[in-house]
Amino acid sequence: MAEDPYEVGRGSDRAFWAESVADAIEARNPDEPIVIKGGVSPSGVPHIGHFNEIMRGYYVAEALRDRGHEVRQVFTADDRDRLRAVPRQLADLEWNIVGLGEVNAGALGRNLGKPYTDIPDPFDCDCGSYGAHFTNLLKKSAELVGVDVDFVSNTELYADGEFEAVTRRVLERADRAREVLAQYQNKVDDDYVPFLPQCADCGKLTEGVTEVDLDSGEVHYVCEDVEAGDQTIEGCGHEGVATLREGKLPWRFEWPGQWELLGVDFEPFGKDHAEGSWPSGEDVAENVLDIQPPVPMVYEWFTLEGEPLSSSSGNVVTVDEVLEILEPEVLRYFFVKNPRKQRDFSVENVDRLVDEFDRFEGIYFGDVEPRDEAERELAERAYPMVVDDVREERVRIPYTFAAVLGMTEDPDVREQIARKEGHVPDDAPEWAVEDALARVERAQRWARRTGNEFDYELKRAEMPAVDFAPEIETALDELADYVAEGHDGEAIQSEIYETAKRHDIEMSDFFAAGYRLLFDDTEGPQLGTFMGKLDRDFVVKRLRREA
Repeated sequence: MAEDPYEVGRGSDRAFWAESVADAIEARNPDEPIVIKGGVSPSGVPHIGHFNEIMRGYYVAEALRDRGHEVRQVFTADDRDRLRAVPRQLADLEWNIVGLGEVNAGALGRNLGKPYTDIPDPFDCDCGSYGAHFTNLLKKSAELVGVDVDFVSNTELYADGEFEAVTRRVLERADRAREVLAQYQNKVDDDYVPFLPQCADCGKLTEGVTEVDLDSGEVHYVCEDVEAGDQTIEGCGHEGVATLREGKLPWRFEWPGQWELLGVDFEPFGKDHAEGSWPSGEDVAENVLDIQPPVPMVYEWFTLEGEPLSSSSGNVVTVDEVLEILEPEVLRYFFVKNPRKQRDFSVENVDRLVDEFDRFEGIYFGDVEPRDEAERELAERAYPMVVDDVREERVRIPYTFAAVLGMTEDPDVREQIARKEGHVPDDAPEWAVEDALARVERAQRWARRTGNEFDYELKRAEMPAVDFAPEIETALDELADYVAEGHDGEAIQSEIYETAKRHDIEMSDFFAAGYRLLFDDTEGPQLGTFMGKLDRDFVVKRLRREA
């Protein structure tokens, strides 16, 4: 029996989960190249949840390569699956997400039941099909993050005859296949045939097999209705004959078939498969195909702002969107974390993820004290896999400070402030300064996307024209003295209230004065906290109306 996907790597003293999985793979003494696989059905907009399939495999592959093994990482596009429902959103090749009203949704509806690769590209680009379009987006995701993956199309495997021997063996052992699958699916009866021929008339995949002739390699069928969730996909009633290449295996047989065809040694998958497809896949592999299943590993799903990621419902964030606000290495770091713990990806709070990454990097270079030996070991092992090029001279500007710098558009002013506040060392090489300041653009986009406290234009170049009452001017001068003493933002926020009270000034009027000085507006972020994030000299001078 294969390993329990929930237990692979557990109980290990390794700090990095990928090293524990690599141990389990090595224990089998596999032939080389060691094959690591992921896969997904290209049914709609690929999001960072789908990217689990690539990144979990990537880290295990890198761990094995570090040990001297030859490794091939493959990703199967299960593009011969049938389109079961029309998604709410789609994305073009530039990652522009659109609603169905912006594409030919009617054409999609008319193609329900057909393989993804037999459905026209909804954007009429050069991809050639619906399935190829969304597979190309996954490929682009991997390229953007810098992960080298060999993409394999199921459609091509069937068309080229690669699946034919496996399909024949399953059909030869149809009785045994039924016996195995009946333990996992109630709808399996004595007439069940583990093959879905494609109707030559309407192009839909059907379950209406009437006869199997393995001597001629043909399957006879009637194109019947198919139940897809809460709807019925109507068959056309055509009676025909399909070869073993003109259809596909049901998923629970196709998945183990991929393991055999590609020689898979390890495959991670979500808990939906762990609780459904994996037990049957393991059983099919051992008792129908006579092969050993790969080393498995289950990962927990991500949520987005606390809600499940879902292409069909439209609750997605794509890799392209994430890289608008994060460096690729920060996104890669997100997948370093324990895959068995459910995690929320929050665009609103992405600054916290960046802070975690900066700490992780600091531990690796010895600039940050680790909390324990496990944290040090994790950084030591995983950091070189996270970054493209390990360079100690690299400079990171704190993300929220970068967002503050993004309030001014002048790149020279940004650099000047970053240097003045000690975030860019005097001896930093030019490439490191350039990379550090590139974070400002990402943080600025984050502020604008979320409309957070940094989504304001700071009037740094010149002071707005102001005219305050004498008591407000006196209070501003006192607040300037307080800020000059070096207090943090929380303390400044409290002092704003106290200063207003001492001078018997309406609280709203005093805050409005601060906003006028900084933004030429009457409202803005939490004033004291925000002032604490700005360079102190600027704040002091502005409160004193000097610049």
